[in-house]
Amino acid sequence: MRVYLPCTLPGLARALAVGELGPGPMAGFAVTPALVEWYVSGDTEELEYVALMEAARGSLRMLAADQVDGFEAPPRRVVVVAEVPDTAVLVSPDLDDRGRVRVLESVPMAKLAAVHIDDLSAQQDVSAAISALSSADDGDDDAQFIVDGADAHELLWYATQEIPDILA
Repeated sequence: MRVYLPCTLPGLARALAVGELGPGPMAGFAVTPALVEWYVSGDTEELEYVALMEAARGSLRMLAADQVDGFEAPPRRVVVVAEVPDTAVLVSPDLDDRGRVRVLESVPMAKLAAVHIDDLSAQQDVSAAISALSSADDGDDDAQFIVDGADAHELLWYATQEIPDILA
């Protein structure tokens, strides 16, 4: 199963250093039956894009959590795309979870298919979204508009062999 895993640049660096992304369980997103049912008219490519964008929002939450913990990762969303055996993925039957999955074990770097990362030009909007995330969660429409502004930036695609260069 193709899984989209939220990450950060420091998380990606750790994965490269140890040879795997993990440990499991990890939250991820995929084209699940619930996502297909929710997004009735989409083809596979559109559904994968929805899963990618949900993972990007998960990356934003990881960045916000890092700031609360006193560690500030560069404000760039990172999504790791991996091919994971179906037996290592737990798919929720709850329709409200749509594309949410749990990857039960670490993912070796060899199973990564690609990495999506914000361009440097997105950093200001991503920083603003990180600051507004809590208020958006509390129902503040203006804050939600700021958070949605990060989604206006397309994540760039990188091949896995480019990861060391990205992190340099």
